[in-house]
Amino acid sequence: MRYGKGGELAFTPRCAGVQKPPNKGRPALQEPETDARVPKALAHHHRVTGLDVRVDRVGDGRPLVFLNGLLGLNEHWFGCLRYLVGPEVKGGIECLFIEPPLLELRGPGCSVDGVTNLTVNLLEMLVDEPAVLVGNSLGGHVSLKIAMARPDLVSGLVLLGSSGLFERSFEKDVPRNPTREWMEKKIAGLFDDPSRMIPGMVDMAHEALSRRTAVRSIVRLGKSAKRDHLGDQLHRVQTPVLLAWGKQDTVTPPEVAEQFSQLLPDARLCWIDRCGHAPQIERPEELCKHMRAFVRELSQNAHNEQAGVA
Repeated sequence: MRYGKGGELAFTPRCAGVQKPPNKGRPALQEPETDARVPKALAHHHRVTGLDVRVDRVGDGRPLVFLNGLLGLNEHWFGCLRYLVGPEVKGGIECLFIEPPLLELRGPGCSVDGVTNLTVNLLEMLVDEPAVLVGNSLGGHVSLKIAMARPDLVSGLVLLGSSGLFERSFEKDVPRNPTREWMEKKIAGLFDDPSRMIPGMVDMAHEALSRRTAVRSIVRLGKSAKRDHLGDQLHRVQTPVLLAWGKQDTVTPPEVAEQFSQLLPDARLCWIDRCGHAPQIERPEELCKHMRAFVRELSQNAHNEQAGVA
C-alpha cells in the first residue's frame, strides 16, 4: 500500500509488479494450490512517517488484526490461517497482519507509544469497523494501549504472552554483535519445544540484529515496554479480552496471565499446554480453537444487543 500523489492511499498488491519489501531468507507466502483451505495472502506497502509497513490480508468477514512482538514477522502467524479462513471454517473472518519495521524506528517513535500511534494510524485506514486485535508480546501491549486510547477501533482483544505487567525481556544482555549461537539460545527459550521453531527463524533474527542500529532499537523498545507498566490502567479496558497463554511460557510466566485476568474487567483465560511464548507458532490449532470461540461469543453478544435495542 502506498500514498498517491494527492496524499490519498493506493493499494497495490505485490503480484501486480510492485517492488517487494526486503524478504531475504523469509518463507514464501502460502498458495491456494498447496492447501485449498488457505487463500492466497497478498502483501502491500504502506508509507507511514517515512517507513514501509508490510500488511498481509486474507479472508472476508469480521476483521482480526494481528500484531507482532519485537522480532515477529507476519509469516509467524500464517500457520493459523488454515484454522481461521477458508471453505471448511464456519463464520467469516478477515485476517490482517501488520508488520512495522520495529528495528528501524528512531527517536520518540522507538517506544511503545510510538508503535501504538503508528498502529492506530494504520487501523484508521485499513479497517472500516471495530476489529479484534490479536497481539503477541509487544503486540499485546500495543493492543491494550489502543483499546484504552481508541476503544472505537476495537471490538475485542486476544493477548498472547503480552507485555505490560511483567516480561523477561528479550533485549536483556544483548551483545553489540550478537552471534548466531546467542540468537539460537534466545529464540529457543521462547518455545516449550524448540523443534517447533520455523525453519530459518534463527538466521532471520540473527540477520535482523546484524546492524548496531537494530540492536539499539530492540534495547530501546524493550526498556520502553518495561517502563510502561499498565497495572493501574487496565480497569479502563472495557472491551472483552481473551488471554490465550502458553502454560510453559517463561518470558511472561503463567502468573502474569493470572494477574491480567484479575485486573481486566472482562477477561477470560485459556491455557495452552506444552506451549511457550509463541502459541501462534507452537500450537496454532489449539490457539485458533480458542480464538474462533471468542469471535463467536463477540458475534452473539452483538446480536443480542441489537435484538435488545429492537
